[in-house]
Amino acid sequence: MPRFLSNNLLCPGRAKRERRKEARPGELIQAALELFVEKGFAATRSEEVAARAGVSKGTLFLYFQSKEDLLKAVITESLAGRFTEWNEEFEAFEGSTADMLRYCTQVWWERVGATPVSGLTKLMLSEGNNFPELAAFYQREVVAPGHALMRRILRRGIDSGEFLPVDVDNAIYTVVAPMIFLFLVKHNSTWVESDIELDPLKYIATQTEIAIRGLSRQPPSISPAA
Repeated sequence: MPRFLSNNLLCPGRAKRERRKEARPGELIQAALELFVEKGFAATRSEEVAARAGVSKGTLFLYFQSKEDLLKAVITESLAGRFTEWNEEFEAFEGSTADMLRYCTQVWWERVGATPVSGLTKLMLSEGNNFPELAAFYQREVVAPGHALMRRILRRGIDSGEFLPVDVDNAIYTVVAPMIFLFLVKHNSTWVESDIELDPLKYIATQTEIAIRGLSRQPPSISPAA
């Protein structure tokens, strides 16, 4: 038998177990995201996460020391770890700042709002005060870099002469607040009249155009998406 054959080739069962082991953190993070959004952080038990991921509670704690560490991993994997990519997109964007803002809000919905990840916003709003360390982590890893990126977008428009010289620290909430509202509505329809069906993409397009028109030195033509 050739000596260069790896142990995994000689023992395919072992290779399968190793691949499974490598996938476990991701499976636990996905299971935790689903349960935290469905039940809330406080109400979710560690053994429930383990069961949904198909492992024992002891296996979960081999990868994450506590339920708090698990939620931090969920936040990092789902949101915080993506800001490098999003800032690179900012650097590469070649259109107007108005078009950048349209792109930003639409893509944010597609990549975050339309997915279970949007439930993390509701989770932190409803339970953050009960878990100050987690709230501080979310603010540092998600809120701060998200606001920093939005400031960069608005300053780009101001520097190019497209936007009025507004106070960007306050103006960012013109864009952020409607997105938070949409996340809340997605997970709790109490905030919308029962006879109104809110179309997320139309809502985003409308709110974005209102923000752009308020920021612009010259009122822009309405985007066809609005």
